[in-house]
Amino acid sequence: CRQLFRSPSMPTSVIRPILKRIDRPQDRDTPVKTKRRRSVAGTPGEEAAAEPVGDGETSGSFCHEEIENLLANDHRELIGDFSKAYLLQTVEGKHQDLKYISPEMMAAVLTGQFSSLIESCVIVDCRYPYEYEGGHIKGAVNLPMEQDVEEFLLKKPIVPFDASKRVIVIFHCEFSSERGPRMCRFVREKDRACNEYPHLHYPELYVLKGGYREFFPQYQTHCEPQDYRPMHHEDFKEDLRKFRLKSR
Repeated sequence: CRQLFRSPSMPTSVIRPILKRIDRPQDRDTPVKTKRRRSVAGTPGEEAAAEPVGDGETSGSFCHEEIENLLANDHRELIGDFSKAYLLQTVEGKHQDLKYISPEMMAAVLTGQFSSLIESCVIVDCRYPYEYEGGHIKGAVNLPMEQDVEEFLLKKPIVPFDASKRVIVIFHCEFSSERGPRMCRFVREKDRACNEYPHLHYPELYVLKGGYREFFPQYQTHCEPQDYRPMHHEDFKEDLRKFRLKSR
C-alpha cells in the first residue's frame, strides 16, 4: 500500500521499477470501484500486492505516458479522504498506521521538486523550543504542544488556491519516535471530529523518518542554524523538565 505517485520531476530510473512491480495479472472482471474499496480497506491481499520500494534519487523527469500508465494501474493506498493516492514515496517506520518519508524525500520537497503538485507543505517540528532554536529545518514551524498545533492548523485551516494542488503536513521530532507520531495522530483525530466523514482539512499527513537527528547530518544546508541540539542537552535540563510537565 505504500507505492506512491511521483511528480514529473522524479527520474525514470526511479519510476520504471515501480511500473514493473504494479504490472501484474489482475482480475479483468473486477470493477474499478471494487479495486478502490479493497485499497481503502487495506486487505492482506492488497498489502502483499504493493510492497514498499527503496529510496532513489530526487531529480530528473519522466514522460507523460508513464504517468498515465502509473495512474491507470494504481493500487496504492488512498489519502485520508480517499480522493487520491499519496503523493510522496513512503518507507517503513516504527508505527504501521502512519506514513513515513525518508530524509531524501524531505529534501526533494524542500528543493521544489513537487512544486507543480504541492501548493503548501507545512513542516511541524514537535520538539521543545530550545531544541528548535538550536537548529531546525528551514521553514518548519515549532508546535510542541497539542494546543499549539490545533491553533495553527485547525482554527483557520490552510486551503489551496488551486484545487488541483495539495496541502501536505509533515511532522517530526528529534527521532520521530514519539512526539512527532503522537502529534500526527492528534491532528487526524481532531480533523475527523470537525468534519463530516470522510472529508478532512488535511488528508495527507506524513512523518519524517529518523526525525531531525537523521535529517541534519545529510542536509545541513536545509537547516538553520546549521546545528543540532539534542533533547537531553546538559545545559537545558530545567527546560526539559518544564516542558515535560506541560505536556502531561
